[in-house]
Amino acid sequence: MKGARQVIESLIKENVDYMFGYPGGVLIPIFHELFDSPIKFILSRHEQGAIHAADGYARATGKPGICIATSGPGATNIITGLATAHMDSVPLVVITGQVSTEMIGNDAFQEADVTGITRPVTKHNYLVQDIHDLARIIKEAFYIATTGRPGPVLIDIPVNISNTDCEYNYEKPVDLRGYKPVYEGHPVQIKKAAKMISEAKKPVIYSGGGVILGNASKELTEFAKKTGIPVTTTLLGLGAFPETDELSLEMLGMHGTYYANHAVNESDLLIAIGARFDDRVTGKIAQFIPNARVIHIDIDPASVSKNVIVDIPIVGDCKLILQELINITEKPDITPWIDEIRQMKLTHPLYYDSESPNLKPQYVVERIYEITKGDAIIATEVGQNQMWAAQFYKFSKPRTFISSGGLGTMGFGLPAAIGAQLGVPGKRVINIAGDGSIQMNIQELIVAVQHRLPVIIAILNNGFLGMVRQWQQLFYDKRYSQTCIKCAPDFVKLAEAYGAVGIRVEDKAGVDDAIKQALAITDRPIVIDFVVEKEENVYPFVPAGGTVKDTILRELA
Repeated sequence: MKGARQVIESLIKENVDYMFGYPGGVLIPIFHELFDSPIKFILSRHEQGAIHAADGYARATGKPGICIATSGPGATNIITGLATAHMDSVPLVVITGQVSTEMIGNDAFQEADVTGITRPVTKHNYLVQDIHDLARIIKEAFYIATTGRPGPVLIDIPVNISNTDCEYNYEKPVDLRGYKPVYEGHPVQIKKAAKMISEAKKPVIYSGGGVILGNASKELTEFAKKTGIPVTTTLLGLGAFPETDELSLEMLGMHGTYYANHAVNESDLLIAIGARFDDRVTGKIAQFIPNARVIHIDIDPASVSKNVIVDIPIVGDCKLILQELINITEKPDITPWIDEIRQMKLTHPLYYDSESPNLKPQYVVERIYEITKGDAIIATEVGQNQMWAAQFYKFSKPRTFISSGGLGTMGFGLPAAIGAQLGVPGKRVINIAGDGSIQMNIQELIVAVQHRLPVIIAILNNGFLGMVRQWQQLFYDKRYSQTCIKCAPDFVKLAEAYGAVGIRVEDKAGVDDAIKQALAITDRPIVIDFVVEKEENVYPFVPAGGTVKDTILRELA
């Protein structure tokens, strides 16, 4: 069987239903075999759009996302998407075409050292140099991408490998020396953790994206309910624990709730589950959780004690470890602590000037939440729009918040929303965007039109690159250097030019009707241009490198 056919047969055996990408010269043999295969191919309009769509598909479904790009510029165009997935532990299998093996290193047309370039932003990568290795490599790639801490794996395939025949065998089991993920937590460590939890007086559960990746949301909820311990989540952990529950502290970190950040700061025990203590959560590490002992549950041993030294490390699958803890942990006596947190919620709620006659972006997000009744998948771009979505849409289910966390990739939201909508066709997908970020991959709108996807793009249009402008306002004397978008498109006309529906809203009175009108349309994407207050800021705000004591709660006088 030719190498190109082996690629497609292997994807079929891995139950791949969607593949995202863009063709090119060295990929023609693979696309020739793809032509009459059962795999549904989604032609992006830019390779970055393809890999973000594969990423969104993976986050929404839990299956690995598949992306393919040609050699040279096609491959280099996916680097940002690889880094995005790598930072957020998203399982992707990415195939790139390459010049013939005898031409590698000769600066051939559209040659690039793809394995060298992508090594820092992939979990693993391969350059196929022998046709007899191809099937094994593809099988290993799927195994590596989806086991342990997930991540993107890249396979670089020279065109002569695609055109060469050999016997095809995909049945050999994967056995990788040196790669043996640990799933069962150490029983002694689990017993120590259970004892520490039962003795705590001010415990907090700090839940990250690993809980969602590990399909452990049910176990997290059961554990929290049994112990009565409040739960705060990271940005990528949103939906792991229902934010409508009285134990929810919602999101912590730079733009987290006041009560989440202060509860963590005042805790005597922090139970970190599938989280990595990134700088947006910890702020100034030396003053983070000054009085707390730490239990850290994570499948990646390299993440444990990397940023914060922990007292009880437990390496393994958080789903399995939580099941063990549920069975043996006794409920701690924390009634005064819960009362203290309840009072903190009453005195320091999320706030914006809801009485203002101007159209506030927070109001738009609140109305999207109320009208959808929380039953939607929310994708975001990056910046203020992302933070308002995280703060004012209450997430109750896993895999319903799709956003670039670690890398903070502008232009991620629209293609990711397309991937999510294809992966979960029974849900409405809404991309909450900014007028700056949406323009980075706006060309992917035609993909949603082509496939009749009812993705709603809610643009919070403030005429600025909002988050950078906010920092300029607060810390750089309002010198808005290159953050005012002085020349922007008419988003309604742009939507119509692509064959989508365009709606503009300029006041509070039109918000509900626009959202309801968009939800009623089911055969094409809808762009809603919400013209919101220009200099609205995201609060609370813990300045970079600061502590909770430095929190800015609302506009300074």
